[in-house]
Amino acid sequence: MLTLEGNIIKNNKVFRGRIEIDQSGMINKIGSPTGEADFIFGEELIFPGFIDLHVHAREDASHTEDYKEDFKTAGEAAINGGVVAFAEMPNNPIPPKDDISYGAKTKLTEKSAVEVLLYGGIGRGTEPLSRKVPYKVFMGKSVGDLFFETKTELEETLKNYSGQYVSFHAEDPEVLAAKTGEKTHELRRPPEAEWAGIEFALKLIEKYKIFGKICHVSTREGLQKILEAKARGVNVTVEVAPHHLYFSNADKILQVNPPIRDEENRKALIAALKSGQIDYLATDHAPHTREEKTKGVSGLPHLDTYGLFATWLIKEHNFNGEEVARVCAENPGKFWDVFTGEKIGKIEEGYAGSLTILDMSKSITVDKKMLKTKCGWSPFEGVTFPGSVVMTIIKGTPYQNKFGKGQEVYKK
Repeated sequence: MLTLEGNIIKNNKVFRGRIEIDQSGMINKIGSPTGEADFIFGEELIFPGFIDLHVHAREDASHTEDYKEDFKTAGEAAINGGVVAFAEMPNNPIPPKDDISYGAKTKLTEKSAVEVLLYGGIGRGTEPLSRKVPYKVFMGKSVGDLFFETKTELEETLKNYSGQYVSFHAEDPEVLAAKTGEKTHELRRPPEAEWAGIEFALKLIEKYKIFGKICHVSTREGLQKILEAKARGVNVTVEVAPHHLYFSNADKILQVNPPIRDEENRKALIAALKSGQIDYLATDHAPHTREEKTKGVSGLPHLDTYGLFATWLIKEHNFNGEEVARVCAENPGKFWDVFTGEKIGKIEEGYAGSLTILDMSKSITVDKKMLKTKCGWSPFEGVTFPGSVVMTIIKGTPYQNKFGKGQEVYKK
């Protein structure tokens, strides 16, 4: 059994308490502190473990992209960032788009120190798997070949997924095709591509009774379409990524799909995340090498800095503990439970003993020596965050987060 005492984030408040995690890795008791525990924290904040619902770990049966990341290094980066579980995207050279390929990729996830949930891939002519899994559809061209060139082609496949859980990379393929000759990445993937993509995704979600999720929203207008759909009863949730909350008017290294937007959109997304209009903070961790980035590959690595980014939300934008827990743990935990049957994302008896501990008194400047991602760099290098991740606990196994010195499992 593992016991710890400190400032616990639970039920819209912070209270001083004691958590007991049993041998099976589950929380079996929450009570008053006794002064005797395996770990006694001072001013640190004990959160339910952070869950990242949008990660590209890059490893698949071909192993052609393992030089960027694999499930082992992705797991290490996750622990470094205070992430106790992540859901992994399917746009691989050999995508998990049927029972056999999904099963083969699932075996590869066993090398991760954190739990991994795989998205199934949706491409031209695919059909749902025999097991219950989340799915990802790339409406426009992205890494890999799981994408569609027309909305008609997309709908013809999506009608097979009625009643399924589908996450959408919502950029309209026809708008993108019309903008291919533009000079910059931002002009080739303009805001209207997202607006139109979200609008069509919502139409499909409503028409085919899909449980929808819109990934990495980047514009106020796109978010407004989602909120209007929610108000009329459409079953849809929405993610936002750290890069769309932190950066504006990106340079080439910060190239992502959809692109970084302007300051007005950035501020609007932060406000929407704080208010609960946006459901999840999800990184879209995409560990491409620096050399690949100079050649125009889209995507940024974020797993190592997930918890640091949460401290930025707390200190710079006045998020309280419950607001962070909602978008980093509780809401993602509800999504996770649908496919695994596992209670995770809350500090409650009967839930997984997976926790993230933040220290808001110790600022950290990001250096590449800190990082565990195999690609070895971060868009936040040189950025000083106002807090740090001091420990990540995964089902009762504690990992001390010591940036620059590796992660050491505490021995009782």
